[in-house]
Amino acid sequence: MTGLIESIVIPLVDHPEAIAVTEMQEDTKIVYHLTVHESDAGKVIGKNGRVAKSIRTLVYAARPKAEKRIHLDIM
Repeated sequence: MTGLIESIVIPLVDHPEAIAVTEMQEDTKIVYHLTVHESDAGKVIGKNGRVAKSIRTLVYAARPKAEKRIHLDIM
């Protein structure tokens, strides 16, 4: 899943080397923390959060049904 998140975000940013995706397993969900360069944060979040919402929709749709719920935090 981290590869999917990175492949979505890399074309959006000016500093692809600053992208970091970390995964944390919890009891009922898997949390992914996406960190980008501070100058790229606005590009990843988008106007009114539309780009971030689209990224989350794609990631949630790619989840296998048997897997835990997924949550994506963008920092």
